[in-house]
Amino acid sequence: MKRKHAAIVVLAMSLPAFVLFTGCSNSVAHRKEANSASNTHENIYTLGLSEAAKDSIRNLPANKRISRDMAVVYADKLKRSGFNGAILLARKGVVLYEQYNGFEDLKSRSPLTDSSTFQLASVSKTFTGMAVMHLVEKGQLSLEDSLQHFFPDLPYKGITVRMLLNHRSGLPNYLYFCDSLWPDRNKLMTNGDVIGLMVKHRPRIQHLPNTHFQYCNTNYLLLASIVEKVTSERFPEFMQKTFFQPLEMYDTYVNDGTGPKRMHQTVSHDFRGRPEPDVNFDGVVGDKGVYSTVRDMLKWDQGLYSGKLFSDATLQEAFRPYSNEKPGIRNYGLGWRLMVYPDSTHKIIYHNGWWHGNNTVFYRFVQDSTTLVILGNRYNRNIYHAVKPIRDLLGHGDGEEAGAE
Repeated sequence: MKRKHAAIVVLAMSLPAFVLFTGCSNSVAHRKEANSASNTHENIYTLGLSEAAKDSIRNLPANKRISRDMAVVYADKLKRSGFNGAILLARKGVVLYEQYNGFEDLKSRSPLTDSSTFQLASVSKTFTGMAVMHLVEKGQLSLEDSLQHFFPDLPYKGITVRMLLNHRSGLPNYLYFCDSLWPDRNKLMTNGDVIGLMVKHRPRIQHLPNTHFQYCNTNYLLLASIVEKVTSERFPEFMQKTFFQPLEMYDTYVNDGTGPKRMHQTVSHDFRGRPEPDVNFDGVVGDKGVYSTVRDMLKWDQGLYSGKLFSDATLQEAFRPYSNEKPGIRNYGLGWRLMVYPDSTHKIIYHNGWWHGNNTVFYRFVQDSTTLVILGNRYNRNIYHAVKPIRDLLGHGDGEEAGAE
């Protein structure tokens, strides 16, 4: 999300011996009973690895070096810049580095813990995109379905579900055209409200469909609404049932502004540390609105590897580059940003986010099953800049630095 604020997350799965805490002298918060599971059971989020296999991964010389080097990068690139958030790095689901620094709310001084939830901003698009792919895999909709199949009154012709997913629709961004059309700035908008404004006022399309890539948040609010149309369920409930509960992501939820603030839900702050108030756009979901922790984001990453959520064919479709008008390694799939290298065997699958004071980062280095999550709730662009030196120490440093989104 690009408006005037930001959010970032770095995530990896936690193993107590490798968890470091600073800033507020935080201690690891309670583990959920369902997650503390018996030690005799395999954890599906680490691809069925035994504890002995996890120890072997953790104790590899290269991984020990990564843990040491991550501490240096964290201190230099994040903590020194006033980082307020959480970071996690894992390999094959085994946490090599995890750190929490700062507060859920700078006013109350409640410290960040492993249960602290952050607004993921545009990292939410990875969930919305895969929710649509879930329905495609179930045969409940098609990537080639037109926009009018779901919203007959929308005036934009020739746009398919696939074009919404890969940002090739040409639609105008609701964050801009709604400013002059929404009458009450103190009232939260819903996805339906935005669609109603599009039907009534017909804001001008930015370019013809499927001619080139143009990142647009409108695409993903429409996709969330399509999920609701197809399933007859509210988007937050559908996501809970389909992803969050099965993956035991107990601290993850969609916040559309209709309920009370959750326990451990972080407050968004500007770079001075002042709280950022909600605006009328905070009721819109799909393009943003998912709250999560770095540990839960590791579960999301591992769930995608597990084979329990999607077929290989569906994942290949989601992770395929769709916009090749310009040369370079950067591209976009179906809900995922991509870095695709010339040898085609090296691919980085990721998404960044920025909304209010939240800056978020979620990287999947699929070549060696490495996961990076950085989540922040105090505006800090160094969250994005820290990714490049982390990629360097992981051996994925060739190529460009990614932007905020």
